[in-house]
Amino acid sequence: MAFREYKIGARLFGVALGGSMLITLYFPSLDISSVGATEIGLKKMLTAGRSSGFSYEDPLLRGHGKPKAVTLNKDPKTGEDMDPVDAYVFEPGSPLPNGVTKPRILGAAVAELSVNKGRMSEANAKDGAVFLIKRGELNGKSYAYIEDATATKGWTYDAALRIAGDSNTRYIGTGKVIFVREQCWWCHTLLPEETQDWQAFGVPPRLGDFNGENPTALGSDRKAPDLLHVGSRNSSREWMMMHFFNPRLVQPHSIMPRFDYLWGDVDANGDKIDYAKWRTEYNEYAHGERIYPPEVPEYASDSEIRYLLDFVLNLK
Repeated sequence: MAFREYKIGARLFGVALGGSMLITLYFPSLDISSVGATEIGLKKMLTAGRSSGFSYEDPLLRGHGKPKAVTLNKDPKTGEDMDPVDAYVFEPGSPLPNGVTKPRILGAAVAELSVNKGRMSEANAKDGAVFLIKRGELNGKSYAYIEDATATKGWTYDAALRIAGDSNTRYIGTGKVIFVREQCWWCHTLLPEETQDWQAFGVPPRLGDFNGENPTALGSDRKAPDLLHVGSRNSSREWMMMHFFNPRLVQPHSIMPRFDYLWGDVDANGDKIDYAKWRTEYNEYAHGERIYPPEVPEYASDSEIRYLLDFVLNLK
């Protein structure tokens, strides 16, 4: 009798667990796929790539295989001057976003414009691609859609990166991977609530902002400010540098941990960073033995902190 009751209880538990997964995972996916992706959703998808979490191409969350967001002021094919445009560059081998390989998740109208007008389906990961976000009309309504500039304009990934140069290249997708890896979502949300949060942190996202995003990184709790629009509230890269290197430099009572190790071994000049010396001098400053705190090292162009700052400052 006891064993039979155990089996019944185990089955009921399985049904309850399966039902909760349907409610929390499957049903929301139906809602998202039934709503057209917004321009914000398309930007998030094209900057983050296929996945910002654990994946077979990046199991250690190093940010490998992620696209680069660039600003172009010259035509990559002809070299002629043009009005600046934002483009999203996928080098050969970088997995394409789910919205590119599975257009249906973008919503019917956005998918139709992206495939028929933007020729998005012609892109392939083997050769690389350059994407743009454009606006078009369908049935009298305006929609943002994805254009494969490699197919429509002949822009190649290497030409786009060369025209942009390092100063106009942003590693937003790699930065999001580091945001997930360093568990920033444990204290910060990317989801203002529909309350007085509107006044403090900006308006909440819309459902169409999440099409093709994986993972959403909405956060698990809020022990610190919401960051969805932080790039609009504070666009100072210098302030962000100090805050990540040692939060107590800008907020004396901050409980945020240091992320100075994301600078790596050397600074922007190639000189070795002496972390022990810096912390000794900072402790002297904190105890009133120095008037000024030590200078935060300038980060190298390939350091992880640059990538993380690119992601955080892109949150607008």
